[in-house]
Amino acid sequence: MVQLTDQVLFGDVWERPVLSPRDRSLVTVSALAALYRGEQLTFHLRLALDNELSRDELAEALTHLAFYAGWPNAMDALGRLKDITSTTGA
Repeated sequence: MVQLTDQVLFGDVWERPVLSPRDRSLVTVSALAALYRGEQLTFHLRLALDNELSRDELAEALTHLAFYAGWPNAMDALGRLKDITSTTGA
């Protein structure tokens, strides 16, 4: 699984030129928050910040998502974002 993740997902899919890494991060964070996948979400929130999404953009996307994917899912994701950005200063 690790090899497939590294080679196929991050080595191929994330490198395709049609969507930027920034756009891919926004899609991924939204999907993981909607599916309540906290462990993967924390990693991808950090990656989204590295891919030039701001804290405010991520917070707005997650707030918007609350109305479609559920309040608890969005609250969990926002809490994770707050924890990450309060320790990194992002």
